[in-house]
Amino acid sequence: MKEIISLQDIKHFDSRSEQFQPLEWYKSMLESGSISYNENSDTWNAFKYDAVKTVLSDYEHFSSEGDRTTISVKFSEDDKQMNSKVNFLKMDPPHNRKGRSLLASAFTPRSLENWKPRINQIAENLITQIEKGKTEDIVAALANPMPAMVMSDLLGIPKPDVIKFKKWVDILFLPYDKSKKDVIDNQKNQAIKEFFTYLQPVIIEKRQQLQDDIISDLIRAEVDGERLTDFEIIEMTMAILGAGVETTSHMISTSFYALLYDDNELFSELKAHPEYIDRTVEEMLRYRFHMSRRDRTVKKDNNILGVELKKGDVVVAWMSAANMDEEMFEEPFQLNIHRKNNKKHLTFGNGPHFCLGAPLARLELKLILENLVKRFSKIEPIESFELEPNLTDSATGQTLTSLPLKLS
Repeated sequence: MKEIISLQDIKHFDSRSEQFQPLEWYKSMLESGSISYNENSDTWNAFKYDAVKTVLSDYEHFSSEGDRTTISVKFSEDDKQMNSKVNFLKMDPPHNRKGRSLLASAFTPRSLENWKPRINQIAENLITQIEKGKTEDIVAALANPMPAMVMSDLLGIPKPDVIKFKKWVDILFLPYDKSKKDVIDNQKNQAIKEFFTYLQPVIIEKRQQLQDDIISDLIRAEVDGERLTDFEIIEMTMAILGAGVETTSHMISTSFYALLYDDNELFSELKAHPEYIDRTVEEMLRYRFHMSRRDRTVKKDNNILGVELKKGDVVVAWMSAANMDEEMFEEPFQLNIHRKNNKKHLTFGNGPHFCLGAPLARLELKLILENLVKRFSKIEPIESFELEPNLTDSATGQTLTSLPLKLS
């Protein structure tokens, strides 16, 4: 098990709201230079766009295989026992090739095009249930159920079990807390056991009759004559489900927050110009994913980033800070869907570990916005809403537990 680096050791936030929108911190860190050392966490932290991109892509100098990490999410009771075909996210090329290729076989452009009608139907059904002119909690009505329903459908899991999966994912994404470490570890291990117990008979059944879903694709997948075992498929499914539910839910809820509080004229603009929706998706990903980060371990002494780094040092690459670098993005602390280069954001990473689920996440938000502007003409905040009590800890940072609004 890797040692978890506490976010609070890198930066102590005085409130949930400050962590949810750490723009002032990013601004000061970006002004201080490309990279800085933090004594409390014993980590180097990269903030500038070019430095972050280098750390993520240069695996000859910055490795995914270190003993320390900022990521507290787990998909096995003992990460060291995870098969290399499943644990490829923590491996460097060429060792990650086989696992990544096996997973990529389930996320092809053909698959995405085939999934689009199914995902659109889920979005349309959920949005149709939102009553015009009434106060609605968009987290409960859309941001939470949509990704869970999409992933259960694409994985080939019965719809009634969506609630179970959302519960397990919420537990797996509980953030690291030194004071509650043992309690949280036990909760995660229990969720993993329940997930394994549930999914194993599902996979056995699908092996007998393959269907049009991701689990069946993983059963079919073959690289260099090797296929995934039932155990490996369970672990990979858990990773897919976790990433596909938690981060996408966060993306949806924060996008609605942006429509309400970052630019309250944007919804009307999208209503008049739905062709702007694709660029809106990219700008939401650039501007509203505030805790996007990855850690790398220095493989050999170097000064590539302008400081003397030693073998074994840990570098945290802050993609969300890089997305605010004014040397890459003009007026980066403003939400602007007409930014010409907003697709250059690093929210999904860069290099050999670029997120395979990025096209699916983009598609979900795109279809939500398309259906939203078809059905509604106006979005309004609720005056009594306070941000602080409606946030909670998550591995993705502070995430909204509720967001009341009116659509009419």
